[in-house]
Amino acid sequence: MRRIDYMIFYVESLARSVTFYRDVIGLDVRIEGDGYVEFAMDNTKFSLFERAKLPELIGREGGRPPCGEVGFIVDDVDAEAERLREAGAEILTGPVDRPWRERTLHVADPDGNIVEFAQRLS
Repeated sequence: MRRIDYMIFYVESLARSVTFYRDVIGLDVRIEGDGYVEFAMDNTKFSLFERAKLPELIGREGGRPPCGEVGFIVDDVDAEAERLREAGAEILTGPVDRPWRERTLHVADPDGNIVEFAQRLS
């Protein structure tokens, strides 16, 4: 196993979370239906699934967020931070330079999951 095929966040309100990832983060919806929304990404699938439908899918309820983090590489973390502040995103940390040679910014989605934006530093 050398490649991640997809990542799904289980969310309380699909409509609220789609609005956040579409309108605040800036992702385009590729597929939606039956409690599931997938965003258009080049390298993997990033999706949301309505938490109330989990028993149908996996036979039980899921965990409570924050359960995970999704990270996006951007060209300018500072510009992204300004754009996200103006869009009303909850900034958790950053922008800050990290010892692993990235400048990062963390925000929370409506369910408390973590979204990181990272800019690679020279």
